[in-house]
Amino acid sequence: MPSPRARLTIALSAGAAALIALQIVASMHHFVGPIESIWDDFAGNAKSFTVPWAGLGLALIGLSWRRRGIAVGAALAIDVVYQAIRTLNGGPLAMGNGPVIVLVAILALALWKWQGAERTNALHAGALGLLLVLSSKVADVWLGITVLAGPRVLDEHIVLVDHALGDPSWKMGQLLDWLSPVASSVLHWVYIELPLGAMIVTVWQLRNVVKTGEWPRHYLVRTFLVLGLIGPLFYVLFPVVGPIFAYGADGHAFSLGQFWPNVVPPVDLSPGSIPFDHYTPRNCMPSLHTAWALSIFIHSRRDPFTNALAPTWLRWGGAFWLIATLAATLGFGYHYGADLVAGAVLCLTIESALRAPERGWDAARIQLVAAGSALFAALLLSYRFLSAGFAEHPLPAGIVVIGLFAAYVTAFYRTWFAQLSTAAAPLENAVRA
Repeated sequence: MPSPRARLTIALSAGAAALIALQIVASMHHFVGPIESIWDDFAGNAKSFTVPWAGLGLALIGLSWRRRGIAVGAALAIDVVYQAIRTLNGGPLAMGNGPVIVLVAILALALWKWQGAERTNALHAGALGLLLVLSSKVADVWLGITVLAGPRVLDEHIVLVDHALGDPSWKMGQLLDWLSPVASSVLHWVYIELPLGAMIVTVWQLRNVVKTGEWPRHYLVRTFLVLGLIGPLFYVLFPVVGPIFAYGADGHAFSLGQFWPNVVPPVDLSPGSIPFDHYTPRNCMPSLHTAWALSIFIHSRRDPFTNALAPTWLRWGGAFWLIATLAATLGFGYHYGADLVAGAVLCLTIESALRAPERGWDAARIQLVAAGSALFAALLLSYRFLSAGFAEHPLPAGIVVIGLFAAYVTAFYRTWFAQLSTAAAPLENAVRA
């Protein structure tokens, strides 16, 4: 078995090779690649504000309070200087350079100057922050690849499946139109600031690592990153653009009609693939926003060290983030209900594979992961090849999908949470006392 240093070298080499390959693909097809985007974070206009600061927030977990203050102050100062230069030259508002530069500086200092536990903690936390930033760069390129791989999309199939689920995107879109603009603004903020929600939960989970020197064997970032690695692969296998594009105004000349959100499209029992534009990402199936928000909800329930209940504010916050994300994905026309079901199943399957690693691959874990994988595959295959049947028999088809999903959620809860509710009660009482 390779040594830890050898495994790290292999991982870094594979990561660098992947970034170079993605950059070559992006350059060949004239969109921004990950290396260009990274360079912009250092010397140009940072694409994102939230992701770099969330990445720095994760890196701060491994530092002392004094070093945290210095890092935040330095990042703010760099951002202000960069923005002042941009403003003087007529450039845009693009904060985010500072946290990326400081994040890399933390890793460099930990690697070459610090020693012992402070070095280990800083490298561990800094690597998490850097992975978050790099994963966002890879995701941006992958969205372009979904367009190249999917010149035709399968929305006609998914809209038939959604008839069996009650056309939730249309109903939620109408509800948001009826509600005040404030509600839409809140939902839009939650939707785009998903990394912020993940950072808050992760910071709480890892809040004591510097004090104790102990890291939990499983926490939110692990699930988040694996979802981001596996989920997008299905975008190229099942290209879907979403209701607001395929059936609404944002599809322009490629839209099948101005249906969303006020008019449900007529049932067409001969669905096929339809050509679409060369810039809209095919990133609906499965809904990774749903998967990530569900992972935030799951990890906001209990402390990863003691299994004691998390604070009330965190549990309510996790529930709010999940509900608001689901409402936004449907209400803005970005996803069909079928996407959300598939995304939730994917999340629970991956979480089941990663959760409680000290438990090993016992029968319960194997059964849960196998059942989730089978259900996910069955959903995608049925969406693609049985969509007309969904529309012809909406009530039984909808009951089957929701029933199987509910059964899997129940199995997940019983495996990972039901026994904890009883077993952890004495520990929770002791902690509160």
